[in-house]
Amino acid sequence: MEAGSNGGRNVTVLAKYQRLEAEGIWRRGPGEQRRDVIVSVGKTSITILTPTDTTLTHWSLPAMERKNPGQMPALYCPEGDASETLELAEDTFVEAVERVLESVRRRQMRSGTVRRFVAVTLVIAVLGGAAFWLPGAIARHTASLLPDVARASFGMALLSEMSRMTGPPCDAPSGLRALEHLQRRLFGADSARLVILPSASPETAHVPGGTILIAHTLLKETETPEVLAVHVLAEDIRRNDSDPVVRLLHVAGVKAMLVLLTQGTVPDDAVARMAKHVVATVPSPVPTNVLMDRIVAAGMTIRTHTDLVDRPGQSAAAAATEAAPAPHPVLDDGHWIALQGICEE
Repeated sequence: MEAGSNGGRNVTVLAKYQRLEAEGIWRRGPGEQRRDVIVSVGKTSITILTPTDTTLTHWSLPAMERKNPGQMPALYCPEGDASETLELAEDTFVEAVERVLESVRRRQMRSGTVRRFVAVTLVIAVLGGAAFWLPGAIARHTASLLPDVARASFGMALLSEMSRMTGPPCDAPSGLRALEHLQRRLFGADSARLVILPSASPETAHVPGGTILIAHTLLKETETPEVLAVHVLAEDIRRNDSDPVVRLLHVAGVKAMLVLLTQGTVPDDAVARMAKHVVATVPSPVPTNVLMDRIVAAGMTIRTHTDLVDRPGQSAAAAATEAAPAPHPVLDDGHWIALQGICEE
């Protein structure tokens, strides 16, 4: 709970600074060229963009740390990865970032006492609960306690671990611009984020925090952007149908759930298990009528409904090979070609 004067101040801080932007200097890793960038502060993350508004990367606010406290220009990096750096020289913006970071960390500290109390209660329940009922109950209860900030951090940790198996997300600049067009076309101002993974992943998947993953193999095998859009819409239906945190905590196990409740983190071995699960899971079928509604809402049509009939072991999106072009194209030819080459530059 976040009642009381301190909670009110934290919410005010986040609301005050969540749309700030400033110039900075970003370096992806050792030996990489330093780049002039624009840095934008959001509710749970910062976005690093080129001066022409092409997104380069996202950092989770809770997983962001300062390397030179009290010195200017301020130097930041993702927690545990000092190779990637962000340099900020504008005093006002650095002050705002520090206030947001302090606010986020204070919220996590306040919730720690509640987590410990709940953890004790759950341990007692573990000793006397039923073996088949308890893991699911703990997973649901744990997921219900996670704030959006923690979910976003959880999703980024999973994506980072998956990158070890699939390779890092594809990031050719022209392809990223096309991917942003597709994201805006399908979701508008919604918080969904699209990421292309180069290999060893299912057709589509999703992780906590609103990130939808697309396999590059699917992208290369898809003939039109409309068919790709159907796959993405189907994955968004799966994302909203159930809480991904609950499903992944089942994979992590009861021990990992209790560590998350008491310490606010997920053990590395549990993150690895969950990442392998996401990579290995084949997309499940989605209800045909729900998918049809989403397709129509996106301004597309299906030539025959039989193309969307679920088959055992095959998703409705995979069967949707007859998606007709929309009156307002999902992507124009230039963006479609750029998107298909997103992993090749």
